[in-house]
Amino acid sequence: MLDIIKVIILGIVEGIAEWLPISSTGHLILVGDLLAPSMSEEFMEMFNVVIQLGAIMAVVVIYFHKLNPFSPKKTQKQKLLTWQMWIKVLIASIPAGVVGVLFNDILDEIFYKPFPVAVMLILYGVLFIIVEDRNAGRKASVTRISNLSVPMLLWIGFFQMLALIPGTSRSGATIVGALIIGVSREVAAEFTFFLAIPAMFGASFLKLVKFGFAFTGAELGLLLLGCLVSFLLSIVSIKFLMSYIKKNDFKIFGYYRIILGGLIVLMTLIRMLFA
Repeated sequence: MLDIIKVIILGIVEGIAEWLPISSTGHLILVGDLLAPSMSEEFMEMFNVVIQLGAIMAVVVIYFHKLNPFSPKKTQKQKLLTWQMWIKVLIASIPAGVVGVLFNDILDEIFYKPFPVAVMLILYGVLFIIVEDRNAGRKASVTRISNLSVPMLLWIGFFQMLALIPGTSRSGATIVGALIIGVSREVAAEFTFFLAIPAMFGASFLKLVKFGFAFTGAELGLLLLGCLVSFLLSIVSIKFLMSYIKKNDFKIFGYYRIILGGLIVLMTLIRMLFA
């Protein structure tokens, strides 16, 4: 019963933090460390990634019409634009896909810890504030996904690649990268949602292969529960973010990251001092 409550909490954290630029993986590492579920370390490492499937299904549900190139409600031109959008998503996915396949285990071993998470939270928090201050008063040059060129896509893809380090935030990194090159906040956020689809499915598949699909009945039940909770909270989180950025910038998330990162550094130092 206690593990069920812990998994529900982790699902809530994933659903909220996945789409807000505050690092879902970073929060899951930290919350999981505090909750200390009784499952094996190997299962929790896989769980923290595969639970993202629930979050990504929320994107598919909310944007199903926009993502579906076969929709009978679309004109031929709209279907073509949808296919072009998917090609753009795949192009932007290349950097993270290549590095993720080659170095996923090494990155996990080095950075899947509270202190590196704290450092990345602070670093990208500062970046959000700097970029938003620089963009203040400027008009975005890219206001549609169809306006994104191949160099822009690879630039955004490079920032998504950086998000392989826990604490960076995949959505946070890609949004920062997009804002730097003049993409509007709404387009940056929406494209980030779409870019998450191949990234999360790919990362989840790699983790499942590494884990070996060797679930006990209890583990499978907990994983499905986590995904369901993540799915429900993601719907709320996505709608909140898209509504929020119509009138506000991303600086509040930058301040949050800096404060949280600072607290984690402080907690880590205290633990080291009294260990």
